[in-house]
Amino acid sequence: MNAPTNISAQTQNRKADHIRICLEEDVQSHQITNGLERYRFTHSCLPELNHNDIDISTTFLGKHLSAPLLISSMTGGTEQAAMINQRLAQVAQHYKIAMGVGSQRVAVEKPQVAETFAVRKYAPDVLLFANLGAVQLNYKYGLDECLRVVDILEADALILHINPLQECIQPKGDTNFRGLLDKISILCSKLPVPVIAKEVGNGISAAIANKLIAAGVAAIDVAGAGGTSWAKVESERAESPLQRRLGNTFADWGLPTAECITTIRAIAPDVPLIASGGLRHGLDVAAAIALGADIAGLAMPFLQAAATSETAVAELAEVLIAEITTVLFCTGNATLYQLKHSGSLQRIE
Repeated sequence: MNAPTNISAQTQNRKADHIRICLEEDVQSHQITNGLERYRFTHSCLPELNHNDIDISTTFLGKHLSAPLLISSMTGGTEQAAMINQRLAQVAQHYKIAMGVGSQRVAVEKPQVAETFAVRKYAPDVLLFANLGAVQLNYKYGLDECLRVVDILEADALILHINPLQECIQPKGDTNFRGLLDKISILCSKLPVPVIAKEVGNGISAAIANKLIAAGVAAIDVAGAGGTSWAKVESERAESPLQRRLGNTFADWGLPTAECITTIRAIAPDVPLIASGGLRHGLDVAAAIALGADIAGLAMPFLQAAATSETAVAELAEVLIAEITTVLFCTGNATLYQLKHSGSLQRIE
């Protein structure tokens, strides 16, 4: 299915706008936080551990990761995006961490830009996630398009991002979400790789997570509020005062990341769970893991680093790994499993 040229050009321009706005404008949530500041680790001054023995490796969707980190979905479709994705993929490969790419709708509409997403050659062993907007299933996308984006990446799974607020504010947004759950269920039954449901910064509630899991989704990425506000991003692209007003009004809309993790884990103790949304350092990652997430995704910190250099991305990965390891050492836990079950993270009343 090839969309008209003008539509693919609009999608490609939107990709370029998103990178520029995220790097140059203040699009962070200010009134709502990720919720992790409500928790504190209990420091152990006598950890009874050799720091060198700490193991922060894990397994997610059957694939080994050296650290519980995901370079969250960001970009693709432009020359700058190709450079960013290459840098991210090379670092993901070196540190054996997971990576997702941005929405590949533009690659379906304009196949000549598919190469900007095709990072498997840089990351042959990495857990790699393809990405499409779930709402596109209501706009003539189906199994063929989903298979196409998975094939472009040689991906291990497909992220379906769910973004009703962003579509409300985005110029010419796709806002028909009727009957989407049934279409997601059909896709999950037919696609040969797992499907991950992901929000884009407004969070997934336990009730919706329960419906998605029942529909066959293999993992949940909560993508909670408290970080980059896509309402604010879209307000920067507004074509009318109404759109700008909407973006500003809903800049701090959503469920905090910590709340999403705890409420989903309470009703789905075994579902593979990704924490993302406003995580900025390894202490946030460790707290999210201690709350019940399996791995944690960061986007903005990696985007800022990748826009600078591959060295900057590698330095960020090193820091995150050191920060996570330090949390384990200073709480007396040798592994992520121990951290999760240690009770080291306490809610501050």
